[in-house]
Amino acid sequence: MGAFSSNLGVGVYVTDAYSVGPDVKDLVAFLKAGGGVLIAGQAWNWAANHPKENVLLHVGQEFEEDLECLLQGVSEFDLHDTSSSELLVHGPLAFPIGTTEDGGAFLGGSYYGQGRVIVITHEALLKTKTLASFLKNAINWLDQGRKGIVGVVPELKLPNESGLKSEETKFRTDLSVFVCTVYKDDSMEEIQNFVAEGGGLLIGGHAWHWSYTHVGQNPMTDFSGNKILNKMGLSVLVTINEPGSYKPSLAKKDTNHFRHLLHRFAGQVTQGEEPTKHDEKKLNILTTNFLNMKAYDSYTYTLVLSILTDVLKSSMPQVSEKNPVKSPKGRLLLSLWTAVYNTSPDPDALLPNLIKDIIPLTVKNHQSIMINTHTAGQIEWISTGLYLPPGMKTEIFVPANIVNKSWTIQIGCQTDILKADELKRAPSVCEQFPVTTKKIQVWNLWGGLIYLVAPPNTKVEGAEVIVQMAVLAPYYKSGVTTAADWSMLRTAPSPWAELEFDNVILTVPSDVVRDLKHIDKVAALWNDIMKGVADLAVMPHKFARKERFVADVQISAGWMHSGYPVMIHTESANELVRPGDARTKGLWGEIHELGHNQQRACWEFPPHTTDCTCNLWSVYVHEEVLGLKREKAHPSMTSTERKRCVEEYVEGGRKLSNWTVWVALETYLQLQRKFGWDAFKKVFAAYHKITDYPSDNNGKMNLYAETFSQAVGMNLAGFFKAWGWPINGATEEKLSNLPPWSDHPMHTYK
Repeated sequence: MGAFSSNLGVGVYVTDAYSVGPDVKDLVAFLKAGGGVLIAGQAWNWAANHPKENVLLHVGQEFEEDLECLLQGVSEFDLHDTSSSELLVHGPLAFPIGTTEDGGAFLGGSYYGQGRVIVITHEALLKTKTLASFLKNAINWLDQGRKGIVGVVPELKLPNESGLKSEETKFRTDLSVFVCTVYKDDSMEEIQNFVAEGGGLLIGGHAWHWSYTHVGQNPMTDFSGNKILNKMGLSVLVTINEPGSYKPSLAKKDTNHFRHLLHRFAGQVTQGEEPTKHDEKKLNILTTNFLNMKAYDSYTYTLVLSILTDVLKSSMPQVSEKNPVKSPKGRLLLSLWTAVYNTSPDPDALLPNLIKDIIPLTVKNHQSIMINTHTAGQIEWISTGLYLPPGMKTEIFVPANIVNKSWTIQIGCQTDILKADELKRAPSVCEQFPVTTKKIQVWNLWGGLIYLVAPPNTKVEGAEVIVQMAVLAPYYKSGVTTAADWSMLRTAPSPWAELEFDNVILTVPSDVVRDLKHIDKVAALWNDIMKGVADLAVMPHKFARKERFVADVQISAGWMHSGYPVMIHTESANELVRPGDARTKGLWGEIHELGHNQQRACWEFPPHTTDCTCNLWSVYVHEEVLGLKREKAHPSMTSTERKRCVEEYVEGGRKLSNWTVWVALETYLQLQRKFGWDAFKKVFAAYHKITDYPSDNNGKMNLYAETFSQAVGMNLAGFFKAWGWPINGATEEKLSNLPPWSDHPMHTYK
């Protein structure tokens, strides 16, 4: 049959590839209406006679001519004042146009059907006059020589320097090029069809801010811009590019394309080679995001997922504390492990290849959890006393009053994201599921304790949550669990246990509590410690949110680190449940981290006091609660060490750059020796009422000197100046009516 016509009156159109005709709009409309097309032909002869034409825009397309057109007269991309998102360039007909030094794309283009698209990952760049030359090139490339109408949404305005003529308009089908942002998808299908049928799309915007306001949602499938762009081979990520000025380069067109990176990595695995640092970093980010598209109707997507699955099955390292992963290839495989499992169409078949020797545990069915919570201004984990084994799926039934109210279900508590060269576990082992329906299926490749995560400022009473099946964990809760209950629960099969006391919850390996008979003594220890923490901070004894300690085989920083939760190594877990040792050997590190959680910006002077003022709680709790003198609690607290610190600081010229950690702590301890702990409590109480304070260290240090002086009724300006603090004349004038502390410890140092 010859060229297609809408007047043919057929249901199926059979033709060869040479007779379709130049105008395919009627044929496209026929297909949209449900018509069928059977077409046959070859392109080699046509290609031989049209050497400069783009035959099929196949995978091997080099895009040199496109880039030469787009980058003509463009010497740099100025992103100094812009926080652009990274762009995932993944389609076979997509290509990066602008990238940062580390390979993060901020500008990319793609062919889609008969049309073209360009994405720039911050809408402000569409208005920037320094990009006027590029924008002019981009519009011309998208227009494909039609010299048609360029429509721009009202919230954007192309720079006058581009010399482009445009109309302010919403989306219309009679446009040649449509310029818009990624923040609306109300015309998603119309825009996709517009481009497929030959239109040009210039679209700008980032996804990082959206991710802050849509916690728990998948930016690859839920973000409006990606709903439009994923099919076109480009996706906007939540990761942020480094600001700067970047020169365009044709040499980077392959290096930073996801498909090229993946192809190179698959070859390296096959050949036993290691990926470069650049490839390891980029593939870690890009592959996880690509898989999160979950585009199972896309051949490209399913092919990539299949390749990754085969690679993991053949090369997956079995990581553990005794068998750490050290190679770039091993680290990358571990990073991709969870993403491939979570997006695999048959994860159960994949599980034995990923984790060998899974220990079967006794499962309990239909476990009921009663929720009574009243959160303050932060999220709060609610323990269930249940554990989900690796790869096991379960359904959780929740009441209607917490659905779509920002609640989540969390599997696992080891929330640190690891970026170390040597890994003793996978980089990420925690999963969260937003509560958007009354029945939610949850799982975690690595297994983990089950939590409900309540949003800030939420009150829920008497809500019942049902867990279909899970493993019981050794879980003690003060005021609920009896001694008889605990004698049975401490043998529960979960590998992780939780001890919930009045103001703190300890998560430790279950082996730590199997023989823990006198848990009342552990409860008394931690109740006393937390009261001491609250006393010094001048806070109510009942914490607004209980603190948490979580043990892990590897953590993201240090031997321990603060936060919610405080993270510690599993080697330290035994310390938490030995009251006798705590009162004779101390718990300096643990209380140091609790002190970090009490620090407030208004009286902190980073970096000087970051690891200093938290130790006020270590000293206070050890002496006032545990009955252990400071010199016994830490070797740096002996009189010899303290004196040495001061002398070295004075001899070094009393420079604030040297006023850190133990040296800085001595300033506060000299105040404590003279005025006692009550003075600090008065100061902290005063700061609870201060809402307007300087943002710079100089201003904050002057405010602290003034506040402490007023609290003790003595002029401390001379003391702080002797320590090298930048006390100004205004502060000295304010304190001049108070008696000076003239015999302070620093006056003996000249």
